[in-house]
Amino acid sequence: MLDAVRAAAGEVAVDVGCGAGTQTRVLAGLVGPEGRAVGIDPNTLLLEVARERAVAAGDGGARAEFVEGDATALPFEDGSVDIIRCERVFQHLADPAAAAREFARVLAPGGRVAVTDSDWGTAIMGPVDPALARRYAESMWAASPNPFSGRHLREHLRGAGLAVDPDIGSTGIVFPNAVLAEGGFLRMNAVRGVAEGFLTEAESDVLVEGLIAAAQRDEAFLSVTMFAVIGRKPA
Repeated sequence: MLDAVRAAAGEVAVDVGCGAGTQTRVLAGLVGPEGRAVGIDPNTLLLEVARERAVAAGDGGARAEFVEGDATALPFEDGSVDIIRCERVFQHLADPAAAAREFARVLAPGGRVAVTDSDWGTAIMGPVDPALARRYAESMWAASPNPFSGRHLREHLRGAGLAVDPDIGSTGIVFPNAVLAEGGFLRMNAVRGVAEGFLTEAESDVLVEGLIAAAQRDEAFLSVTMFAVIGRKPA
């Protein structure tokens, strides 16, 4: 993503949904002391961690700024930003098109935006009965504001008036068996699926315990596809 947007010294770069700030610090190194790198996130606890890690990282990290904010209401003037990076944010937005319009608003002519997001309609899970896996997936989709965000990135950016590069990067993210063996997020989603009528208690137990046991044998599989889109504001 960062290679595609070609961040240059002196530019203003914004990391929307910066989390703990790792990529914001990378942007800070690319734009240099004459530029500006700002991480935006609505989670104040994550921003505290981001600031602590930036200071610990030294000069390059300390140049990164971290500001509380929302993807649909960025704290920047019109046309004041050269680069926006946004990873795994649109899936959490009820109105992702509004975020795309906000990106277009703050981008300067010639500015670039790189958006990456999951599409949970591409999830693959095993070993699980396919019908049971489908209902588990449907319970996750129902709980997410925008579960199929990856496939809609191009239309959102184009709808905001941005030009979109023809090549779209994609990659399958495979969850480590060590993570699946812990079972935390598997159980959380299954409990919600039971509460909302997608699964019975017995089905939840079969799915979760079966996947955990398989993961402990290093035989479980769970993946989701991530898509990346580069948008450009016409000069």
